[in-house]
Amino acid sequence: MRLLFTCAGTAGHINPAIAVAGYFKRIMPDTEMLFIGSGREMENRLIPMAGFDIVNIKSKGFQRGFSPGDIVWNIRAAADLLIGTSQAKRTIRRFKPDAVIGTGGYVCYPVLTTAAKMGIPTFIHESNAMPGLTTRMVSDKVSRVMVAFPNMEKNYKCPEKVVFTGTPVRSEFMDMSKEEAKEKLGLTGKKLVVSFWGSLGAEVMNGIMADFIEINSAKGGFHHIHATGGGEEGLKKMKEELARRGVTQKQLSNTDLRMYIDNMPTVMTAADIVLCRSGASTIGELTAIGKPSILVPSPYVVDNHQEKNAKSVEDIGGAVMIREGECTGELLYSRVSEILKDAGRLDSMSRAVRQMGVPDSAERIAKEILNFSR
Repeated sequence: MRLLFTCAGTAGHINPAIAVAGYFKRIMPDTEMLFIGSGREMENRLIPMAGFDIVNIKSKGFQRGFSPGDIVWNIRAAADLLIGTSQAKRTIRRFKPDAVIGTGGYVCYPVLTTAAKMGIPTFIHESNAMPGLTTRMVSDKVSRVMVAFPNMEKNYKCPEKVVFTGTPVRSEFMDMSKEEAKEKLGLTGKKLVVSFWGSLGAEVMNGIMADFIEINSAKGGFHHIHATGGGEEGLKKMKEELARRGVTQKQLSNTDLRMYIDNMPTVMTAADIVLCRSGASTIGELTAIGKPSILVPSPYVVDNHQEKNAKSVEDIGGAVMIREGECTGELLYSRVSEILKDAGRLDSMSRAVRQMGVPDSAERIAKEILNFSR
């Protein structure tokens, strides 16, 4: 069997595709798989790291404004769409997939629409409660729309195509216990806080995290792994800012600063609490492993869907939500400290958030693909 995946831009789009590909690799080891991306850094790092091949085509999103800059951008985006569609057709003809699966990003549009026109079974997975622009554009063309939340049919033009699958999580998130993960990281017996903020608004949150890290460096309340994002420049800025504040390397002995967290399944599993945004893929990972969290929704996304995601977890007692405009390093540190000191609260948050998980999401998606492709 041959499967073609397409995704781009953010880990929230890429990781669900990797999870499904990994599931097929386990149940059907002879399956041949290829990814199509848009040439951005994130997919070109994560997908090969997961052991899969990737090719890139031209693709960029359209701006919604009408300024001269927006108009120029959209003319270039339209040209890229034509080129990307041609590139997608060549790749599909060469690879000859039995099915094509998209999990988010503008690159899904030329790939899925081209494959559908060629008569190949096509699938789109939407991780958010409300469909994104690309999902809305292809939902009437694909064979199935697979959604992360139940009762979402009303949001789609062809409700009969919609099936609830949850958001797939890489099997590595279920491979070890919290104790085993801590031992692997050399943190047995220590409380661990993990923080990461993605790309949208990460600079704002890194400023807040500098305050948080400065407080923890003085009080030494717990071990902390923080991903700055932004590549080498993002990490450099954080180190320079902490040095400017007079925080010494010795004081940072309980803080592990990284550009990215490449071993995310191990790190998140080991964590006692996670500080992060509330994109649907991240919510899927938190719910799969029952991880308490403090969620700061990104205010930079369309339709404010991250706040809706965060509120749904907070409402069942699995997380604390803080809006970015209200968030400070002092407030974050205070919330983290009070939760870590209350073992009963940590346990109840873990039980609550686990109730939202769909641990067999990848299996559900695989069944849909196999039903159409055989």
